[in-house]
Amino acid sequence: MPQPSSPIAVIDDERFDAHSERHGSHPERPERLVAARGGLYSVLPERAIHRVAVRPATDSELIAVHAERYVRTLERELVHGHGRLDPDTFFSPGTQQAAWLAAGGAAELARTLMTSPHARGIALLRPPGHHAEANHAMGFCLLNNIAVAAHAALAAGARRVAIVDWDVHHGNGTQAAFYDDPRVLFVSLHQYPFYPGTGAPGEIGSGAGRGYTANIALPAEQGAETYGHAWRRVVLPLLEQFGADIVLVSAGFDAHHRDPLAQMRLDSACYQSLASALIDSVDSAGHGRIGFILEGGYDLQALDESVAGVARALTGERLALPEGAPSAAGRGALADTRRALSPFWKLDDSA
Repeated sequence: MPQPSSPIAVIDDERFDAHSERHGSHPERPERLVAARGGLYSVLPERAIHRVAVRPATDSELIAVHAERYVRTLERELVHGHGRLDPDTFFSPGTQQAAWLAAGGAAELARTLMTSPHARGIALLRPPGHHAEANHAMGFCLLNNIAVAAHAALAAGARRVAIVDWDVHHGNGTQAAFYDDPRVLFVSLHQYPFYPGTGAPGEIGSGAGRGYTANIALPAEQGAETYGHAWRRVVLPLLEQFGADIVLVSAGFDAHHRDPLAQMRLDSACYQSLASALIDSVDSAGHGRIGFILEGGYDLQALDESVAGVARALTGERLALPEGAPSAAGRGALADTRRALSPFWKLDDSA
């Protein structure tokens, strides 16, 4: 297993910035990456970085997640300059290149973590991906980057892949991609009920994948105590029992209390502690492989500070999980999740 001092694999490319809404008023804007880079590079000196070359996703990588007809339709649609794929999801002249590079970059991060000495990594990419489903774009997302990455990890030798999605919005596209696949454990913590309307505790997978989807559907206004409790009682026990060969994180930072698009109460220290616990988990598993893939986060200061927190965790500056009791509403939500998963996993059902 690599030592903590091993360089961190980083995906970053200025071509992601070319995905830009015509009037510059959309929350999913190039300035998000400026902020994320500021946070990352304030912590990681160049000597601590292993830069991974970014390349477009291949047809086979995309069609592992998306319907081929959708990929072809998207290619045709995106040549039209500026427009909308749905009321939330824009495209611009730079979008096709950025989207294909984002998906390919996520795949390259997963491949690097699986096949090189660099077992920890972070991908600063856009457009984000976890809402994109097999047949359509939605929620600012065109291609499902982390689902492409999970398939790349499997192709590179992983027997099992775990995805932890801490974006404040449910990763409906990622859930759908692996809903019947026992090779991939999908764990999502999200505000609920909220966009996109999916992610209820009873959504636990189907067929051979039953029990391999875990939704922690939290009411608004939850803080660090609830997330710390969720990590201890649900997320970490699931990861330990599942035994993944790599953990991928849909790292959205829109549960931050400053974010304009949601109503949660996390801060950058909480994100550092959540990342720390996940890193400790993969280290305890003996492989150390973990990759953080940027999703949401729309307050620039919060994004800068939260990415910096994850970077500190990646370099070994750990923070303990938040202490304290969750709110009554948060406790009830966690109980709902444990109850839904109890036929499949050993989860502490005490308070």
